[in-house]
Amino acid sequence: MVSLLLAIIYMAFISLGLPDSLLGSAWPVMRLELGAPIPYAGIVSMIIAAGTIVSSLLSSRVIRKAGPGLVTAVSVGMTAAALFGFSISNAFWLICLWAVPYGLGAGAVDAALNNYVAVHYSSRHMSWLHAFWGVGVTISPYIMSGCLTQGLGWQAGYRNVSILQVI
Repeated sequence: MVSLLLAIIYMAFISLGLPDSLLGSAWPVMRLELGAPIPYAGIVSMIIAAGTIVSSLLSSRVIRKAGPGLVTAVSVGMTAAALFGFSISNAFWLICLWAVPYGLGAGAVDAALNNYVAVHYSSRHMSWLHAFWGVGVTISPYIMSGCLTQGLGWQAGYRNVSILQVI
């Protein structure tokens, strides 16, 4: 049972890494469709980062009340919903709006799983946890570029990653 839970946590960290490199690979095309200049990607990144910081700072209270499992499930759901929101957005302000739950969800799941692994497993598992995050970060530009080269658009890239988050 312990190794099954650890495998699920590792998979969750792949899922956590997936959205982290999507914006950079999609922005050159996104910005054209949204009518946004290149530097506006920084605004979206800062909104996501602010949400991540806020949820990380509040995570200990939330985890104590709801438990790491529920916090992880809700946070992954928020992130998946936000990624789907990105995929249906046709204006820069909508991307900014969806960046809020994206950041809040990402920060909470990161804090919950990091804390759980730190408390219940050895430091070796923490290293593997972050290696799996790196797998997710590495895979998502391939997903996005596949969608773009097949003419499906950046929206399909975000939608596909959203579906992977749900799974």
